[in-house]
Amino acid sequence: MSVKLLITVPLLLSAFFSFAQEKSYTQQIEGTKLSFTMQAIPAGEFLMGSKKGKADELPVHRVKLDAFWMATFELTWDLYEPFLYKDYETSHSIVPVPANVDAVTRPTKPYLDMTFGMGKENHPALAMTHYNAIQYCKWLYARTGVFYRLPTEAEWEYACRAGSTSEYTFGDAAAGLADYGWFKENSGGKTHAVGQKKPNPWGLFDLYGNVGEWTYDQYAADFYAANQKGVAINPVAAPSKLYAHVIRGGSYEDTPLDLRSAARLASDPVWKQLDPQIPKSNWWFPEAPFIGMRLVRPVNTPSKAEITAYYDQPVIADY
Repeated sequence: MSVKLLITVPLLLSAFFSFAQEKSYTQQIEGTKLSFTMQAIPAGEFLMGSKKGKADELPVHRVKLDAFWMATFELTWDLYEPFLYKDYETSHSIVPVPANVDAVTRPTKPYLDMTFGMGKENHPALAMTHYNAIQYCKWLYARTGVFYRLPTEAEWEYACRAGSTSEYTFGDAAAGLADYGWFKENSGGKTHAVGQKKPNPWGLFDLYGNVGEWTYDQYAADFYAANQKGVAINPVAAPSKLYAHVIRGGSYEDTPLDLRSAARLASDPVWKQLDPQIPKSNWWFPEAPFIGMRLVRPVNTPSKAEITAYYDQPVIADY
């Protein structure tokens, strides 16, 4: 199905709801009582970037994307802990853990309380590195047989906008932001259970605030300049370096400016200054309790070789 975002909003929404009713689904994590929901995001075109934001949001350019599914909510501790702790997974499984799942490399146990006292049940998992986030997707693949990954930066903005061209999906003014997300002015300096605010028109919650969300892309301030001619089709800045990667959506400690649909944030090695390990941990950002993740599943499943290449990229030693 192809829906172009340059047509009228009513037509777009009509096409979307037809797509969503047929394709949105619940994913059971095999062998456990855990599940999560995925929202159908239709194929289409949109204008990426903003003339009202920062320099790295320019130039505004046209992007065309294939259809995909995106998780209704940010990944929560409930879904993350079975990957994080093998003994936790065993105790919460209703059948023996399969050998292929047991063989997936797990994170080193953190030396800090990685909830930072902000809450665990239904709260977003946080402070994982980009590598850690991808390895969670690998564990989930072993558990479900379904290829899940991080969204590309373009997919994230497209899903967040949900057909809108304004600074936020609900308009240009930040006055309505408290209805949609947790940020500096209303969060009390902490995360909150997912799904308490209004969803965007495509059924996605907490895109604005709560925790910032990893994308797959390498951050480059001038990346958009390469896509200013014609239409960029499924663009991605494939990561090849440890820093920086793109984070979207802003967090509970950010101001409205950083929660806009087009706003970009880059990961930073200073988020590991407290880490006493040498080399630094590949798994945790002890000074980034504001970073989380959200799952994506492409409609067009990659080949087995492509899936393996995505999950098994060489570890880059931190510094």
